[in-house]
Amino acid sequence: MKYFKVILSGILFFLAISQISHAATNEKVITKGSKVKFDYVLTVEGHQIESTKDKGPLEFVQGEGKIFLGLENQMYGLKTGEKKMIKVAPEGGYGTINPEAFDEVDKSRLPKDLELKEGLRIRGQGPGGENFPVVIKEVREKTVVIDFNHPLAGKELIFDIEVISID
Repeated sequence: MKYFKVILSGILFFLAISQISHAATNEKVITKGSKVKFDYVLTVEGHQIESTKDKGPLEFVQGEGKIFLGLENQMYGLKTGEKKMIKVAPEGGYGTINPEAFDEVDKSRLPKDLELKEGLRIRGQGPGGENFPVVIKEVREKTVVIDFNHPLAGKELIFDIEVISID
């Protein structure tokens, strides 16, 4: 009988260890097709640009290209609850600065009450009426040079993320 109890205890111990091991191997990780919810704080050059902390987590499907490729690629293999700082080079974020995205515009095309100065951010308007941010790079006698690149083009993006859920 004592021998039987020892064997039974060993079997129960083995089953308990197997369940713990099984639970650990079934822990969800981000793979292609995973539906992921995560919180983030985006920092650029030491300045917080954006955060989901007040508006709730961002949700996306891994591998669909709905978030920056440089961020998405570094999220593979992360687990629920995991926190990570992810650095995204310009090529994986808003892109590098395109030298062809600068244009010289006659001052008469801009609002007369606008105080023109280098670094001023204004709203441009596309052919379809969509608004987008532009920056005055240089003020000349009769013209201004406008940078049509995204304001964060050429910048490293730093995301402090926390994976909330993976389905």
